[in-house]
Amino acid sequence: MKVELDLKDKLEFVAVGESGHEVVLDASKESGGNDNGPRPMELILHGLAGCTGIDIALILKKMKSEIDNFKIEVNADRAKEHPKRYTNIYLKFIIKGKNLSKKKVEKAIDLSQNKYCSASSSLNANIRSSYEFENVE
Repeated sequence: MKVELDLKDKLEFVAVGESGHEVVLDASKESGGNDNGPRPMELILHGLAGCTGIDIALILKKMKSEIDNFKIEVNADRAKEHPKRYTNIYLKFIIKGKNLSKKKVEKAIDLSQNKYCSASSSLNANIRSSYEFENVE
């Protein structure tokens, strides 16, 4: 990944991943940015949800489950001592599909958070999660 900071026109970082896709991290207008992109911590929380969610979906697929709908709610508290720092990260997985069971969903979440998703394992001490699932026909 390559990240460049543009200091001439605006205060923003542009990150280019291996795939060539760009992500813009922009500062607030008060800080000299344009307020166009997500704040860095917001992006980390979105990445955490995406990383974990993709892993869970793939693991469930390998367990012969079919996912019809998968939503992830992300909540985090702002630290009292530093308002730009998040604590108590909470992920809620809401899964609808076929051939789901409590055992499968719990195993998929555990494997994702503790083995596969590097974002989750890096932040694991601050993450709590819950889930709901529904079998649909």
